[in-house]
Amino acid sequence: MNPFTLCLNTSTIRPASLEDKIRAAATAGYQAVELWSDDLTAHEAAGRSLSEVSAWVEDAGLRVASVIALFNWMDSKDGAEKHEAFFEARRRMEQAAALGARHIVASPVPDSDALDMQRAAGRYRELLELGREIGVIPAMEFLGFFHNVYRLDQALQIAHAAEHEDACIVLDPFHLFRGGSGFDKIADVPANMIGICHFNDAPASPPRIDQRDEHRVYPGDGILPLVQMLRNLAAGGYQGALSLELFNPSYWEEDAASVASVGLEKMKAVISTSQLSDR
Repeated sequence: MNPFTLCLNTSTIRPASLEDKIRAAATAGYQAVELWSDDLTAHEAAGRSLSEVSAWVEDAGLRVASVIALFNWMDSKDGAEKHEAFFEARRRMEQAAALGARHIVASPVPDSDALDMQRAAGRYRELLELGREIGVIPAMEFLGFFHNVYRLDQALQIAHAAEHEDACIVLDPFHLFRGGSGFDKIADVPANMIGICHFNDAPASPPRIDQRDEHRVYPGDGILPLVQMLRNLAAGGYQGALSLELFNPSYWEEDAASVASVGLEKMKAVISTSQLSDR
């Protein structure tokens, strides 16, 4: 039996409206959606409420698995800069909590080469404490083309050093590939330390070191060892969301409902090959 919740990260159909993204996910047959803070903020800025979004999700028979993302919390300078970063983090966490999301993605900083592990862990712990107050869990993300937290072991080190029972990470096959982490250590990651698992594939070219978000392709259309990854996740007891996250501009030019549907079928095909039967 497939242990995962099949989820659509709405970046996959980015040009669509927020309502259309939710509708496309439901029509295709996903069980959950992963929404973006910027979409939620734009919705509120237009004078509309998050309760409306929550109603769209509920009426569609979906749930919100996670919201993306928190920025600047890790490297902001102490004082006013940190206060501003955590004020914004609180606002975004409150959005996520209002939609019933269990997790929110906590991203590292893209333009920093230095990584102060002790500082990062301390800040992550503060973020986790804020999340506990609000009712949502920040999941530590590593991004393979960044310069600081780009490997699985770095994200895990930060999560462990935070010394907080809610500490967890975001897994993503593209970033495991792009950052050079590889896939061998997935089986060693405790299931309770995986907040959410993004799902995607990567092509054979351009070379790994030159790939960016826009090179992601549907699961099964690339070269990544997704079948073994799913087997390891299932064997380790992970039963959370498997969230299709693509940023491919060629998919954005296609019909959103069609892309969502094709993406789900591609996910199911990989799961089937993994010998995990569909729900």
